[in-house]
Amino acid sequence: MSAEARLREQICTIAASMFARGLTAGSSGNISARFDDGRLLVTPTGSSFGALDPGRLSLFDGEGRLVSGDMPTKEMPLHAAFYETRGARTGAVVHLHSSHSVAVSLLPDIDPDSVFRPLTAYSVMRLGKVKLLPYFRPGDPAMGDAVRGLAGKRSAVLLAHHGPVVAGKDLEAAAYAMEELEETAKLTLLTQGLRPKLLSETEVRGLVEHFDIEWDD
Repeated sequence: MSAEARLREQICTIAASMFARGLTAGSSGNISARFDDGRLLVTPTGSSFGALDPGRLSLFDGEGRLVSGDMPTKEMPLHAAFYETRGARTGAVVHLHSSHSVAVSLLPDIDPDSVFRPLTAYSVMRLGKVKLLPYFRPGDPAMGDAVRGLAGKRSAVLLAHHGPVVAGKDLEAAAYAMEELEETAKLTLLTQGLRPKLLSETEVRGLVEHFDIEWDD
C-alpha cells in the first residue's frame, strides 16, 4: 500500500471512530493531513465522518490547487492558516463541533487567552494553552486571519459558538490532542462551581520544561 493510500485509510478510520463515539454528528467536522511534499488530503464538504470514502477525499497539490476528489470542507482557510503559521510542526488539523467543547465556549467567565485551567497533566502536555477565538460565520476566511494573528504560538483554539480546532505533528497526534481537549472540556463542566484543586504553577512548569511544551506567549 502506498503512503497516500495509507493516509487516506487512516483519515477515514479515525473519523469513523470519532463519529461512533459521538465526538461529531451529522456532516459536521473536518480533517486535513499534509504529505512531506506539501500536498494535502482533506475531508469533503457536507460529508459524514461515519461514511467517508478514501477515494473521494479532496487532494490538493503543493500550490494549494484541488487536483482530485470531491469539493473540500468550507473551513479550508482555517486549516491553511495552521499550516502556514506553524510550518513543520503541523502535519494534520482536526476540527470538530464536539458538545462539551462548544458548551465551554459559551461560558461567560472563561479566560479567552487560556480557556482551560490546569486540571490534568495531559491537558497541559497535549494542548498547551487553548485560545478562545470569537464567533465567525462558518467558512468565513476571517477565521484563518484570526489563527494567523496568533503567529503560530498556539496548537489548539476554541471557536466561540462553533467548536475546537487542533493542529498536531501528524494525524494521530492531532486526533489524540482533540480527544484530550474534549475530555478537558467535560471535566471543566463537571467541576463548574466546585472549586476543584488545580495543578500548581510549579507542577505545570515541571511539565512544560520536561516535555518541552509550548506554553508561554
